[in-house]
Amino acid sequence: MAALPHIVCFFVTTAGKNGDELGSDEEQIVQVVYLLYDQNNNKVVDVQNYYVKPQPNELTETLLTDDCKAETGLDEELVKQAPPLDHVLEEFDRFLSAKGVHPEHGGRSFYLLTDGQAHLRQCIHHECCKKNIPLPTYFYKFYDIRKEFKKFYKTEPMPSLKTMIDYLALDNNGSVEYGVRQCQEMAKILTRLVNDGHSFGDPEVINERLEGGICSKNEYVSDGLVVRARGLPWQSSDQDIARFFKGLNIAKGGVALCLSPQGRRNGEALIRFESEEHRDLALKRHKHHIGQRYIEVYKASGKDFINVAGGNNSEAQAFLSRGGQTIIRMRGLPFTSTTQQVLEFFTRDPNSSQVLDGEEGILFVHYPDGRSTGDAFVLFATEEESAKALKKHREMMGSRYIELFKSTTAEVQQVLNRSMDPRNPEQPDSQLTPLIAQIPAGIPIIPQSLITSGTRRDCIRLRNLPSAAQVTDILTFLGEFSQFIIYQGVHMVYTATGEASGEAFIQLDSEDAATLTAINRHRCQMIFGNKKRVIEVIQCSGDDMSYVLTNGMPQMSISAMPTAMTAPALPPPSPITLQRPILSPVTPQTIMTTSALTGTFPYMSLAQPLPAAFTPTITALPQRPAYYPPILYWYPSPPVSPPTPQTPAITYYTTTSATNTAAGPYTGPCMIIMRGLPINVTVQDIMNYFQGFPEVGPDTISIQTNLEGRPNGDALISFTSRLEAERAIVEKNRRHLGNRFIELFMA
Repeated sequence: MAALPHIVCFFVTTAGKNGDELGSDEEQIVQVVYLLYDQNNNKVVDVQNYYVKPQPNELTETLLTDDCKAETGLDEELVKQAPPLDHVLEEFDRFLSAKGVHPEHGGRSFYLLTDGQAHLRQCIHHECCKKNIPLPTYFYKFYDIRKEFKKFYKTEPMPSLKTMIDYLALDNNGSVEYGVRQCQEMAKILTRLVNDGHSFGDPEVINERLEGGICSKNEYVSDGLVVRARGLPWQSSDQDIARFFKGLNIAKGGVALCLSPQGRRNGEALIRFESEEHRDLALKRHKHHIGQRYIEVYKASGKDFINVAGGNNSEAQAFLSRGGQTIIRMRGLPFTSTTQQVLEFFTRDPNSSQVLDGEEGILFVHYPDGRSTGDAFVLFATEEESAKALKKHREMMGSRYIELFKSTTAEVQQVLNRSMDPRNPEQPDSQLTPLIAQIPAGIPIIPQSLITSGTRRDCIRLRNLPSAAQVTDILTFLGEFSQFIIYQGVHMVYTATGEASGEAFIQLDSEDAATLTAINRHRCQMIFGNKKRVIEVIQCSGDDMSYVLTNGMPQMSISAMPTAMTAPALPPPSPITLQRPILSPVTPQTIMTTSALTGTFPYMSLAQPLPAAFTPTITALPQRPAYYPPILYWYPSPPVSPPTPQTPAITYYTTTSATNTAAGPYTGPCMIIMRGLPINVTVQDIMNYFQGFPEVGPDTISIQTNLEGRPNGDALISFTSRLEAERAIVEKNRRHLGNRFIELFMA
């Protein structure tokens, strides 16, 4: 301790719960108190008390909760007039320099001293991470006075400063002001510890970033170290999850993103911490938020973690041991692709990037029989290189567009384990019980592959439809834009119980038509049953539509295709034989086509298209027939976490005779949705947010409103090219606008 003549007692108060529950309710810091203690002279040098103004909450006008007012007695008016947290921390830094103890300004080193772990781990680091406030290095090491007291006096854990004061029979007369009193009590206990001969050992350390690591199948992981996080955004990376748990030390390679049976992320992750104490602190972040989503945090077992993150694949071990800082997963590769082609993909302009160790930094994924899965993992030495590489998302390799995602060591292990398992999703276990006991008799089934496909954004997705809405209601809602619907292009989605899901997909005759329809009808009102309903209209591609409908499930194969699927005429019934291992694992099932059911499902009479209100730049379509034969299509819902039951769903299609083919990756105009905007946001605020994107101007921004005409937190931003829109998402997604965390995604 001779090398550390000064210690700073540090204490924070939040607007919500304090004491042992400090930081558990995600409330912001409203008070920071620090006391400089000179150990050589055994005295208090100075104490400073700062109130902190939290970022405003749009849901309430009060800053302090009743719990906070009752426990602390803080004056809300003083808090409202206080500076924000970043200014208070800057003032603390200047205080250290003025007192000659700042290590970077010629002072002698010091350590922080706190009452428990929560002040720094649960509050300072967690909140500064969310607000993008950089913290100096001295905030990453500290002493916990409770642990120092227990270690020196050999007592049971002390729950509060008061119990330590009482144990030492010290005078607890001090300031009546909350926060200042606690710092003075820490100083009294510190003085007694030093006088009694206590010497401080190694300080507590807070990890600055998540480090990669490899987990073996044979490794033992204690049940007291693991939590399961549920409800994560599907695009979350291990670094995003580490930021959510900022302040807590995650073990090396301790974030394992869970995958569905189809190899896609399912919104869950298993996190392994360095100690049980940190695991317990992580559980207190249950229902904290990432953006607008709250995250559930539960206890999990070490076996759960090993099952996801562990692996014994020697090829994967050799690949991961190369030490790349970032791993990128490639999906959609041609089955014949080579390492040289992957290297050329990343090195070509624009956004050229270098793969770590060349061909050795590429790992292809194969099935047990040696066939390629179309996936590969690529190592990059730095975050900067990987950021450039990710800008190549959806660029072409040969005739295929390639998807790129940030990945983790655990995901590499998990994907390799599954691909080498003979029971992979392409070869389902025959003992699995069917999700649907039997398909209702007489229901025709059309394979998803016959609806549409490709990356052309010539479809729209309607959401929030009334449950009783019919095709005629949709045509009325779309108005003049309904003229662009292709023959048999309206697809309404129903659940397995026959209830409307509130969604529909519509195929239009061009991307321009889809863009115009989405811009003009998004969040407009549908009048149904004398009630108004705001309908979301989102432009999408055939691949997007297919992926949403099948939730990433493999497409089913057919042995015969009737003429009725490719022509308006309805010939005599012919059977379709479908292999449905997920729905019925025993034998193939023969289903009759639509024409066999005309008596059961009467045709629906539809109004003809409304006259156009503007002159489109696309070719007019031939007149559509005044009826649509109903077609039912069954598909399983995506895998979910226990104990949620797995239930199938039905898609009800009015018709589906048209099949689009991909004409290459879409590069034309598109839109981005901004979500989570403050209610008082202005066009200028959004333009400032997209600084560096000169094409974003007042005429490209559309702030969305609710039924009362008030902003609803969303905005549509138009871009002249998909490349610029994707660059905006890569560079601007998950940034803050004012005090709000903004999410960006393609419309």
